[in-house]
Amino acid sequence: MMLSVQDLRVSFARAHGPAVEVVHGISFDLEKGETLGIVGESGSGKSVLSLATMGLLPRTAKVSGKILLDGQDILPLPERDMCALRGRKIGMIFQEPMTALNPAMRVGAQIAEGLILNKGLSKSAARAESLRLLEMVKIPRAPERIDSFPHEMSGGQRQRVGIAIALALQPELLIADEPTTALDVTVQAEILDILDDLVTDLGISLILISHDLGVIGRIADRTLVMYRGDPVEQGETEQILRRPTQDYTRKLISAMPRRVRNSLGVQHA
Repeated sequence: MMLSVQDLRVSFARAHGPAVEVVHGISFDLEKGETLGIVGESGSGKSVLSLATMGLLPRTAKVSGKILLDGQDILPLPERDMCALRGRKIGMIFQEPMTALNPAMRVGAQIAEGLILNKGLSKSAARAESLRLLEMVKIPRAPERIDSFPHEMSGGQRQRVGIAIALALQPELLIADEPTTALDVTVQAEILDILDDLVTDLGISLILISHDLGVIGRIADRTLVMYRGDPVEQGETEQILRRPTQDYTRKLISAMPRRVRNSLGVQHA
């Protein structure tokens, strides 16, 4: 088992009054080479769950339960040990690439930075590997774009750079937090195809987070539906889409455009 999350609870301290629990007893398993979709509306706890897995929550957060990565509970690990895991074992694609990328650095240098610091590559070797990664994520004219600044690229290209950075240290698990937000339908499909190909070609595990069940339905093997921090429904994606058992899941399916439901072979819930 690549990842096993068991009874994960997250609460945040408040200046006045008791702490507020925002994730309530989430459990799921993720096999190597498998894609898990986590879906729910804004405020359902999806991103908090992903940040807890990465150990990136603020100090005001209290996390309990277990997060087993290759059988090791990483929840109690000190920050120094978590730093060693991030990038190497777990990579993350953040929701908004324009804020995740450094606007003052060329994109090639941002990819190369981790390779130099963590793998000890020379600048020339890191640049060559950065170019390979840009080509892997299908950046057009990669040899020219490697020296571009983020603002000189489109939203879809910036998201591809974010994927390249996440893949640079060859993690075994990739967490993609709303990777298609604010992208048009065509670019959205291209990003999802890239992620799906990476799972197949590299054998990595993927957690795909989205508020859109149509996005999840394209590539996820299994799906976890969340609502206000609670696990609503979990199972094979095809089963969730075609035979939902919970009203909230049916409402998410009903919110999908008809053409998306038709493309996934889903009847109106």
